[in-house]
Amino acid sequence: MMIQLLSFLLLVALASGFSQPFSRPSSRVVNGEDAVPYSWSWQVSLQYEKDGAFHHTCGGSLIAPDWVVTAGHCISTSRTYQVVLGEYDRSVLEGSEQVIPINAGDLFVHPLWNSNCVACGNDIALVKLSRSAQLGDKVQLANLPPAGDILPNEAPCYISGWGRLYTGGPLPDKLQEALLPVVDYEHCSQWDWWGITVKKTMVCAGGDTRSGCNGDSGGPLNCPAADGSWQVHGVTSFVSAFGCNTIKKPTVFTRVSAFIDWIDETIASN
Repeated sequence: MMIQLLSFLLLVALASGFSQPFSRPSSRVVNGEDAVPYSWSWQVSLQYEKDGAFHHTCGGSLIAPDWVVTAGHCISTSRTYQVVLGEYDRSVLEGSEQVIPINAGDLFVHPLWNSNCVACGNDIALVKLSRSAQLGDKVQLANLPPAGDILPNEAPCYISGWGRLYTGGPLPDKLQEALLPVVDYEHCSQWDWWGITVKKTMVCAGGDTRSGCNGDSGGPLNCPAADGSWQVHGVTSFVSAFGCNTIKKPTVFTRVSAFIDWIDETIASN
């Protein structure tokens, strides 16, 4: 029980630039590689305003022309946000970027999200764009899995994001990706893995050499479907406070298929 308790306490949410319980500033995909430009065409950069400039804080996925899904811990009502679509290399203006402001009243954090308890789950939020995205080769909608869908152990999923390259390391300019095989609940909930910290409304993936890191929060866990398309099965949530790529502490994602009803209801009513 003591080990389980320690496992519960020693986690870190993966937003960049926030100071919240269980979190520390900033991260990226660890031991990943530069993604093929615009291959994850639903990936967005969620940015907040500070001192007259906007800064990357989290990832997200475009799930409708005017809606993005991200993590609950990425959102603070005291901040002003914008979303950048069609982004690849953050250091240059490539011409494909769509910068869309977010109105203060268009941030919808799951009602059961508790910022004092990252491991309690429900780490998911929806962001309504102030205008619709222009879809094309470099900006496309993510597919979501059917409600209740559970990935098998070792399903070959990919994380993508602009989070830190290693624990405490720099943020990359180019979008990173890494293969993170799924670790099913049976394995991930073992006492020497995440124990009671992981819930059935979460997905574990990776754990050891490749992982998410600060700045990846809210971004997608991209998994292949039977028809060859990609589905966003996870929203990047937290890793171990011992380090982003700690053995037996896979990156933990909010399981999107557990929140399909909430997503549909929120979009329909707003």
